[in-house]
Amino acid sequence: MDGDFRTEFVRSPSALKHHPALVLNADYRPLSYYPLSLWPWQEAVKAAWLDRVDIVAEYEEVVRSPSTEIRIPSVVVLKDYVKPQKRVAFTRFNLFLRDEFRCQYCGAKGDLTFDHVVPRASGGVTSWQNVVAACSPCNLRKGSKALHRTGMSLRKPPRQPGAEELRNMGRKFPPNHLHESWMDFLYWDAELQA
Repeated sequence: MDGDFRTEFVRSPSALKHHPALVLNADYRPLSYYPLSLWPWQEAVKAAWLDRVDIVAEYEEVVRSPSTEIRIPSVVVLKDYVKPQKRVAFTRFNLFLRDEFRCQYCGAKGDLTFDHVVPRASGGVTSWQNVVAACSPCNLRKGSKALHRTGMSLRKPPRQPGAEELRNMGRKFPPNHLHESWMDFLYWDAELQA
């Protein structure tokens, strides 16, 4: 064989890496907003082939097999409803999302770490109610001192967020790329501004 059998897809598969599918639950809401629920195009095609999703919108590009041609899905809807989790896992990512990716002492964005409001050396525990996002300068400034001894204050008191609250918080942080076919499905349930 001389290689002419290869399609453009085979010669440059990287061109199709950039065609993710927005995944919606059976109620037409994204499974998550941040990170946005996306599948690689291969997973979306496979799920459609296995009849696990309905394709709602498609890209212009197609993929081919010897017997089939399919347009790449850009929005898919699960046929079975996935019940959202009620409990929010205590993770670094969820903590930063709760605190809107801002230092809870000075409000800075960027290179964040986390800080125990009541230091562990003073009996503070690692929990939603005692840990906040902090920039490195504020974290160093506070150190292992009690908050009232530093002259610093919190922007808001730390607390455990609800699952729905955290999902709604994720809406404030859209990804860098939003395909136009996704827009009708991302914010349709948001409250309209007067």
